[in-house]
Amino acid sequence: MRPHVDQRQAQVLALVRARGSVRVADLAVELGVSPVTLRRDIEAMAARGEIHRMHGVISRVETGRPGGDRAARAPAAAAEVSPAPAGGRASASADAEGLVVGMVVPTTEYYYADVVRGAREVVEARGARLTVGLTRYLPGEDRTQADRLLSTGADGLLLTPNWDAGAPGPGEGAWTTELPVPTVLVERWAPPGHPAAALDRVASDHAHGAAAAVQHLVERGHRRIALASRATPTTPRLRAGYEAAVAALGLEPAPPWPAAGPGPLSDADLFARTLDYLCEAVTTGGVSAALIHSDTDAIMLIPRLQARGVRVPEDLAVITYDDEVAELADVPLSAVAPAKREVGARAAGLLLDRLTATGAGTGGEEGPRQHVELLPRLTIRSSGTEKDSPI
Repeated sequence: MRPHVDQRQAQVLALVRARGSVRVADLAVELGVSPVTLRRDIEAMAARGEIHRMHGVISRVETGRPGGDRAARAPAAAAEVSPAPAGGRASASADAEGLVVGMVVPTTEYYYADVVRGAREVVEARGARLTVGLTRYLPGEDRTQADRLLSTGADGLLLTPNWDAGAPGPGEGAWTTELPVPTVLVERWAPPGHPAAALDRVASDHAHGAAAAVQHLVERGHRRIALASRATPTTPRLRAGYEAAVAALGLEPAPPWPAAGPGPLSDADLFARTLDYLCEAVTTGGVSAALIHSDTDAIMLIPRLQARGVRVPEDLAVITYDDEVAELADVPLSAVAPAKREVGARAAGLLLDRLTATGAGTGGEEGPRQHVELLPRLTIRSSGTEKDSPI
């Protein structure tokens, strides 16, 4: 081996041992070598058993912990979330060095992109590694992904189970309490008396967000306010907050939704039903404002409402819930934004605290369990000059 090749590979090995894992593309840039050259080095080093290689990521060989070869056995159905580029790496004194956090989420797009990003930042800052399993809301897939992550050596789990109402139904979800590692629910909750209610959890207080939107609209003079939300895990908490605010503020109730027909409705049917309801609520029901979940529904509804003679905001003031794309509407929309990134960060921090309190694999049971609810923020864009307002 030529001296400069030997030196380069020694440098790769030192960086991987210091960071735990690193993306090959980022490492090529940092070392100033071509990806082809670096891949040759990695192949040689992996063949000698010095590093593990998988899916564009290389990681160190663990020799002092049970399951130390976990990186080489990553499941096809789980996605490896690779570390940040140089400059954002964990410090050498990180307190969770070498731990692996498994995270099961429905998707890494839209709402959960920021949740995963927040978790990843905290995990890597503390010297641990994050792996993600995706469920795509498929029935039973959350447990399958949790088992896969555990089989590859996850020391703890962040779970967003596929519970339709955001909480488990009767006889559902008890498996989350039987897992052999510390577990934190993320954007999910369980009612008192359910076994999963004893788990740590971090979630957005959607009920508070909905109530604050109603209160803001009341302060603008509206007395009859509607809620338009499709059935999602967020909807029950939104409706609870909305109805509580309507009652507490002494508002006139909005017209009830028409009874649904037999059988499940398609997305197109649900959208048409929402459009019909809002048109009728404004033209004959006295409704002058609405909280619409989500941004994308609101952006699609507004031109259709206007085409049917309902002017926005003159006839119907709109606040959306989620604030993913509300600012990108042709007329930017006011919106309530859950603290998605902070939810992921707080959940990851709570789990790592459990793991480091007593050591990985021993249960992390020290200290009382925690139920953390983070308040959303209301952003008013009607004038184009108002700033974010905490609610």
